Order: sequence, then structure tokens, then C-alpha cells
Amino acid sequence: MNTVGIIAGVIVGAAFVVAGASKLAAGPAWPAQASGLGVRGPIVAVVPWVEMVIGALTALQVVAPWPAAAAAALLVIFTGLIIRLLLQGKHPPCACFGAWSAKPLGAGHLARNVALFAVAVIAIAA
Repeated sequence: MNTVGIIAGVIVGAAFVVAGASKLAAGPAWPAQASGLGVRGPIVAVVPWVEMVIGALTALQVVAPWPAAAAAALLVIFTGLIIRLLLQGKHPPCACFGAWSAKPLGAGHLARNVALFAVAVIAIAA
């Protein structure tokens, strides 16, 4: 893996670790925010942990490129959820980074996810 790939992995990995940890730090606010996004049930409890594990493995380059590929796949799922909500005219708070992201969903969230996806692809390809 080259330096660019390592840096890309650290960037994507850090974003996922921060996102997961922020959701956990939000306490009971995270499940309420997730419900506003249409996410319910056991998925709500699992998402922060999955994000942190994938993020840590990606940042640390453990079994690369598989964690970066998992991060890219999650970004596709998250982006699809955002697109679906926006097409329905819904703009709930993002909740992507727990309490740090109370801003209603919009084009900026799509742009951020596309950028992170591109960085994940770089981490995969490197």
C-alpha cells in the first residue's frame, strides 16, 4: 500500500470512528434521530459499533482493502437513504455524527458522502 492509500484509509477510517462514537455519545438522542431517518430496531443499536469497527480497521490498514470496501458499501447505503428521504421531501436531522449533526439533510450531506466514497475507493485501489 502506498502513502496516498494509507492517508485515504486514515481519513475514511477516522470519519467512521468519529461518526460511530458520536452516535454513542448522543445517548438516547441517537435512536430518536435514527427513527427520523427511518431506521429502526436492532439496526439502530448496531450501526455505531459497525462504523467504529470498520473505521478502526480501515484507519489501521488491517486486512486491507476489505474494511475500506465495507466503508464504501456503507457509504452507498447511507447515501441511498439520504437520496430516498430527499426525494420524498423529507429533511430530518442528519444524525450522521450524533449531536454534532443536527442540520437537516440536504445536498451537502450527499456531497460529503460522495467525497468520502471517493477517498474510500482510493484506499481500496492503493
